[in-house]
Amino acid sequence: MQAVLDKLQALEAKPVAGLSVPEARMQASPADAARALQWEKHISSDPEAKVTTRDIAIPSPNGGLAARVYVPDGKGPFPVVVYYHGGGWVIADINVYDASPRAIAAGAKAIVVSVEYRHAPEHKFPAAHDDAWTAYQWVVENIHELNGNAEKIAVAGESAGGNLAANVALMAKTQKTRQPVHQLLVYPVAGSDMNTPSYKENANAKPLGKADMEWFVKHVTTSMDQAKDPRIDLDGRSDLAGVAPATVILAQIDPLRSEGETYAEKLEKAGVKVNVKTFDGVTHEFFGMAKVVPQAKQAMDMAITDLTAAFDSVK
Repeated sequence: MQAVLDKLQALEAKPVAGLSVPEARMQASPADAARALQWEKHISSDPEAKVTTRDIAIPSPNGGLAARVYVPDGKGPFPVVVYYHGGGWVIADINVYDASPRAIAAGAKAIVVSVEYRHAPEHKFPAAHDDAWTAYQWVVENIHELNGNAEKIAVAGESAGGNLAANVALMAKTQKTRQPVHQLLVYPVAGSDMNTPSYKENANAKPLGKADMEWFVKHVTTSMDQAKDPRIDLDGRSDLAGVAPATVILAQIDPLRSEGETYAEKLEKAGVKVNVKTFDGVTHEFFGMAKVVPQAKQAMDMAITDLTAAFDSVK
């Protein structure tokens, strides 16, 4: 993990809190640092390299949403994971977050649809949430045309994308439509309190600190009060019963750790089956770094095991 952070510094990445939105979008990402390290160490890109991809556009009321479909080796119809990338709803895209959906497709033998959504500040909250739900509905109705099995559909996401995945699972329950069989939530944004134990411990952590989170919230919402909306402040909700079983993966050196722990506890108290683990010695963004960070490999294995079991439980 330290090697990745050192490489990120060598690539001259700066905390987003001190940057303009265009600067933050243009600079090197933690994923770039991990890829550079993998290349330097001559680590093979197999078996994930055998996953094929196809770019599509998902129709929405606001124009087409870009999406990348990851298809594993073998014969379908395959189970399906709808995946939402991180970046605080402001930066990053499906190109930056390539490693996670690729590894999930290879490991879970599932089609992964990595979905783009409108970003703030050009499109404020709840634009990304609306797009996430639109994309999920489209996948449920159309994935059979891409050799996917909509009876076996899960949602997954990292950071801001973890929040979107959790919201889609909740929305599916509320709307009484096809519910995902599982939700994989990787260090999700789940609260609006920036004075939790992990915020205090990791106020100056890299690549994500407290000032960076404040920067994201400022760009995403029209006022800080909007962060208390139940779609952002998942920990404040009381309607979690009956939502899909969850895998919650957290990082020790991450301001978002405490709110993720709280959300996992609230799900469990609501009777939802939860498998939660905080990985020590790693930071926010570690999940897609399985090639170079051992804990990321362990986290990915945990995610794949849980997703596979969820798919297998559907007869």
